[in-house]
Amino acid sequence: MTDAAARNAKTPRPITRDWLFRAASHYLERYASTEANLRRVLERKVMRRAHARGEEAAPFESLIGETVARFVELKLLDDRSFAEARLASLRRRGTSMRQSVAKLAEKGVDRDTVAAVMANDETDEAEAARRLAKRRRLGPHRLRERVERRDRDVAALMRAGFSYGHAAAAIDGEADSEE
Repeated sequence: MTDAAARNAKTPRPITRDWLFRAASHYLERYASTEANLRRVLERKVMRRAHARGEEAAPFESLIGETVARFVELKLLDDRSFAEARLASLRRRGTSMRQSVAKLAEKGVDRDTVAAVMANDETDEAEAARRLAKRRRLGPHRLRERVERRDRDVAALMRAGFSYGHAAAAIDGEADSEE
């Protein structure tokens, strides 16, 4: 066995509180996250490392919980601020209310927080539908075959979570004058 092969075959270092903290900080440096999402990320990291070491991952659940709690205590994890920022980003892109709720729930934001953040959302659903139509070049933003593709464009917006009324209005409307 060569030296390179021996290094690759070497078992990883043990799972420690310090390693988990560093792994979580590295993840949070790169991505905004919720408590539930960070917990899932750390569980996957622990599972991979424990498997590579031939250990069980279950004994490290308490360490994961402590690490997540530490980041909440340090105010580096806040589900409410994550939800507000993510919702603003999604709505600017033209995401419907339904799809926004689903995406926040997918990231582990609880229902009460989602409801509170949605109550503060000032984006009009019709405006979001127009933004999505523009981004995907549907309806008035289509260069050709607009009439022939109308039903498909409306269906695309409905699949994105908009009601028929909002989808049809966005597709049948005129393109913005700034184009």
